[in-house]
Amino acid sequence: MPYQTHGTSAVATSLTVQDDERGCIICGGETNDVLPQVTDSRFGVPGEYVIRRCSVCGLEQTLPRPEPGDLKRLYETYYNFGGERGTTYTRWREWFFASWLYRLWLVLDGDGSFHAREGNGRLLDIGCNEGRGLHIHRRNGFTPEGLELNPRAASVARSAGFTVYETLLADFHPASPYDVVVLSNVLEHSLDPKSMLLDIARILRPGGQVWITCPNSQSWLRRLFGRAWINWHVPFHIVHFSPTTLRGLLVETGFSAVELGQITPALWVASSIITGMFARSGRPTRQLRNPLLILTLIGFARGILFPMLYVGNRLGRGDCLVAVANMPLASRG
Repeated sequence: MPYQTHGTSAVATSLTVQDDERGCIICGGETNDVLPQVTDSRFGVPGEYVIRRCSVCGLEQTLPRPEPGDLKRLYETYYNFGGERGTTYTRWREWFFASWLYRLWLVLDGDGSFHAREGNGRLLDIGCNEGRGLHIHRRNGFTPEGLELNPRAASVARSAGFTVYETLLADFHPASPYDVVVLSNVLEHSLDPKSMLLDIARILRPGGQVWITCPNSQSWLRRLFGRAWINWHVPFHIVHFSPTTLRGLLVETGFSAVELGQITPALWVASSIITGMFARSGRPTRQLRNPLLILTLIGFARGILFPMLYVGNRLGRGDCLVAVANMPLASRG
């Protein structure tokens, strides 16, 4: 989750919810308000949004939904990798991700990016950014490739020797299928998550797997922090999955043997605490880039709050869903 901040005047989102977009993004069912007046608590993107829940399938979604062109401009303005390399921060970050300390942290905190999974075969990391995950997947035995629409980030990943495609998933037609496709905090950003999973089924071999992490709309932290919950992340998070809605969509798009677990990353807890304390509508929350504050709150979350986080995960109220699902051996989607 990048927490870079930019000025807030470049892109305005003064959109209103139209009658024709009130239907569920998955099933078309009627949706009803569950949380109005939600604002961006990270970058200070202007505008107010509402969270609505489908009365048929239960999926929650952000409205108004930006048009694809507006969403592209929002990412380019607020979110995209800006080319930071060779700084003290990036050098320490690269050292940490390559160290045994990171492996230990994944055991203690949970593996929300599938960085501890070892294996072999062709792996596609969708939204690979500058390729940090590609390095780790390669160390773990895979032959990784990436899909990334930000040309600057894709160029950095290619400079490290990786194959990275700059194309929409719907237009992507690989020469041979993949063994694994990774969606680490990506599916919730999709304007059409059902089509995204169908496209992933198309590019997976029979028996291949999709690995998914995304926020859990049933998290107890959502209840605790309300509009300040870091994972509303409007307008970038379009859909908000629960265990039931994520499993249902995977089955509907042809996947089987769905394994679904939950973790609560300490960084997510720390970020929700910070936004609860400091976020103001229309202003970037710069404290999210304060390393001392972040590290202090991560230590508090993992050290002091550990029993509560553990119980929350066990009760199905963890902050992050971790799903692994298979393509059936008999056919491809």
